Amino acid sequence: MNDTNTQHKDRLFKFIFGNPDHKEWTLSLYNALNGSHYTDPEAIEFSTLDDALYMGMRNDVSFIIAFVMNLWEHQSSFNPNLPIRLLIYAVHLYEKYITAGNFNRFSRRLQKLPKPKLICFYNGTENQPEEKILKLSDAFGSDDGDIEARVRMLNINYGYNRNLMKLCEMLEEYSWFVDTVRWNQKNTGNLEQAIDSAIYDMPEGFKLKRFLLGHRAEVKGMYLSEYNIEKEMERLREEEREEGREKGRAEGRIEGREEGQHEEKERTATAMLRENLPLSLIAKISELSEDTIREIASGLGITLA
Repeated sequence: MNDTNTQHKDRLFKFIFGNPDHKEWTLSLYNALNGSHYTDPEAIEFSTLDDALYMGMRNDVSFIIAFVMNLWEHQSSFNPNLPIRLLIYAVHLYEKYITAGNFNRFSRRLQKLPKPKLICFYNGTENQPEEKILKLSDAFGSDDGDIEARVRMLNINYGYNRNLMKLCEMLEEYSWFVDTVRWNQKNTGNLEQAIDSAIYDMPEGFKLKRFLLGHRAEVKGMYLSEYNIEKEMERLREEEREEGREKGRAEGRIEGREEGQHEEKERTATAMLRENLPLSLIAKISELSEDTIREIASGLGITLA
């Protein structure tokens, strides 16, 4: 892993909405998602896992507010396996909660646990609906298993989920910035230049602009880190596709060889039938079953005893 990846493991989404210095942004997004009206950012207790790595990236944001454990993940590519990943993260967070002494697992009285809310913020280029529910049971092939996890996936690409964006200005500004960087990069081919242009072109009324200007180096590091990881994942996916194609070609060659061998056996049996050789000898030499040889003989108009 290069230095950029090592120094900038966090995604920009987490840098904005999981930032202890700006809990008001997290609270604004929380209120927008839940239709609530909390006003005290200090009510948020961050509990993000720092050691849950995925391709060098930490899980994005988790915190507890109003006795609800909110686990947020940002994705720039669609991942149907999010339910199991977030379930694992949630288990670790519950372990931390229990170890902290807030839970007596041996009590004869039911111990209360924070309610989990699992949300994925998606802003990849693959077309996805505004909202989608991903379920762990989809991996089971049925919904009658004893464990379930549901992840609410929200498309936060610019122009989607407009009502949510109106309720959380910072999310709309973030969405605008990502979209503008993407457009700039497509037209210039230079990611760093695309980031700089997007920051400077950002409307002066955006609260996010001052923050990004003050953290321009970190923002570039995060973008480059994520870009490198996405390129690596695409390379791995292409290798898997090539392995699949090679396997298919190999299986085709094997099937071709087997088909050719069978045809050769049939030719041998046909020649021996025309010489009126015994059935048992034809079967032994050609390695075909007697039933198969009888079928060949029937096609040739030869009657076997």
